[in-house]
Amino acid sequence: MLPHVILYNAVSLDGQITGFNADVELYYELASKWDVDAVLMGSNTVLTGFEAEPGEIREEDLELMVNREKDPEDSRPFLVIPDSKGQIRIWNELFKMPYLRDIIVLCSKSTPEEYTDFLSERNIDCIIAGEKQVDLKNALKRLNSEYGINSIRVDSGGILNSILLNEGLADEINVLIHPELVGSMNKSPIFVSKDLNHLNSTIKLKLAHINKLKEDIIWIKYDIIK
Repeated sequence: MLPHVILYNAVSLDGQITGFNADVELYYELASKWDVDAVLMGSNTVLTGFEAEPGEIREEDLELMVNREKDPEDSRPFLVIPDSKGQIRIWNELFKMPYLRDIIVLCSKSTPEEYTDFLSERNIDCIIAGEKQVDLKNALKRLNSEYGINSIRVDSGGILNSILLNEGLADEINVLIHPELVGSMNKSPIFVSKDLNHLNSTIKLKLAHINKLKEDIIWIKYDIIK
């Protein structure tokens, strides 16, 4: 069974996810109200958030990582990250985030064995799904069957959002619309696709909720019509 997938982004009025003053506190305050089993985050989003370069290794306590407790009764969400290229090596810093239960990395058969060994040495679970890149549909099914993950919030950029939308894996979209216009030539929208060139190929949505929050920020929830 596939888990329920919630796409979540803070955006400017013109649909950009960068270049404006996002209310981070409000973003996570709203996110904390959703009782999800996992948070799915793109590898580029992780690297950007931690200001890390691909493959960068920082100081880590390997013994602490290996011997950390894995409590099956822990109700906090998993952090799930697709990383078939083996770019993320700063796992020690991710484990410092207090609101996460544990980390699961999604890889593919093309992922270097050196990287899967790197994860294993740190007692980090890894799911192999797909040939050259991560097969997200298969990976989501295994997250459900092997870890009991029934709901996932996606905190990521347009690329991962687009894969989930184009493959019909997302169920709803939540956006916090900020009263700012970016207008940049370097676009960073919540959805990137070269395949949707005509009106009958667009992804149809149904309004489920709208609410004005503080400082004229609007929270809109749409269900995805499949």
